[in-house]
Amino acid sequence: MKPAPFDYVRPGTLEEALQALAGHPEAKILAGGQSLVPLLSMRLAAPAVLVDINDLPDLDHVRADADGVRIGALARHAEVLKDAEVARVQPLVPLALANVAHPTIRNRGTTVGSLVHADAAAEMPMVLRLLDGSVDVAGPGGRRTIPAAELYVGPLESSLHHDEIAVEAFFPALGAGSGVAFEEIARRHGDYAMCGVAAVVTVEGDRVVSAKAGYLSVSDIPAVVDLTEALDGSVDATALAAAAAAALEELDPETDIHATADYRAHLATVLTARVVTAAYDDARTRAGGSR
Repeated sequence: MKPAPFDYVRPGTLEEALQALAGHPEAKILAGGQSLVPLLSMRLAAPAVLVDINDLPDLDHVRADADGVRIGALARHAEVLKDAEVARVQPLVPLALANVAHPTIRNRGTTVGSLVHADAAAEMPMVLRLLDGSVDVAGPGGRRTIPAAELYVGPLESSLHHDEIAVEAFFPALGAGSGVAFEEIARRHGDYAMCGVAAVVTVEGDRVVSAKAGYLSVSDIPAVVDLTEALDGSVDATALAAAAAAALEELDPETDIHATADYRAHLATVLTARVVTAAYDDARTRAGGSR
C-alpha cells in the first residue's frame, strides 16, 4: 500500500520547522522515519504535511558527563550505541539499544524519535521512565522539559503538543553503588519483545537499599515498579519471588497476536528474577565486592 498524499517541507532552522507545524495541526515530524514511514505506508497515519527535520543544525549530538547522557533529536541509535562515554556514564542505555530491532534500523532510527513515538513495546521509552529521565521540547512558547513520568499518557500517545518538537533526551548517570541489567524475550532477534525487563539496583555492602524494574510489552504505557520493599534488602529465592509477585500486582499484561496475558505474566515473573539478580551482581561488581 502507498501512503496517502501529503505535502513535504524540509526546513533549515528550528524556527522554520516550528512555523511549519503551527500552520498545519495534522503535520508529522520526520527524523529517522523507522516508525513513521511504515505507518504512512499502511495508512495508519495520514498527515497533511510531513516536516523533515534532518537539515536542522546542532541536533545530532551525543554527550555524556557526570550528570548523565544527552541525546539530540537527530542522533541515530547506532551512534549512541557505539559511544564509549555513554556506556560508562549510563550503561543501561547501550544494553537496551543493542536490542532495538536490527542494525539497519539502528543506523537510521533516532533515539529521541523512539521516545516520543511512545510505543510501550519499544525499549527506550521504558528505559527513560526507569531512569527518571526527561525530554526537552521546543514550541511556540519556548523550550520546556517533560519528565519521563509525565511523557506517556496512553498507547502511542505522548504529552507533546502538536506544535512542539522534541529536541533532546536526558538519561541520568548511574549512581554510586548501583548496577543495571536488561533482558527481553522475542520470537526472533530484532522482533518486538513479548516481554522485556530492565532493573536498577543500589546496594550498600551486600544489602539492597533500592531496586526498581521497568517493563516493556506488558502495559499500554512503559511501566516501572519499585521492588525495594518486596526484596527487603535481599536477593535470594524468597525475595525474588516476592519481587515478582509485587510486580504482577501493578502490571496488567494483555493478550495480543504475539502472546497471551498469562504467558506475558509468566515471562515478567521469570525475567524479574533474572534481571534483578543480574543488576545486583553488577552493583556488587562496580562496588568492588563479590557475592
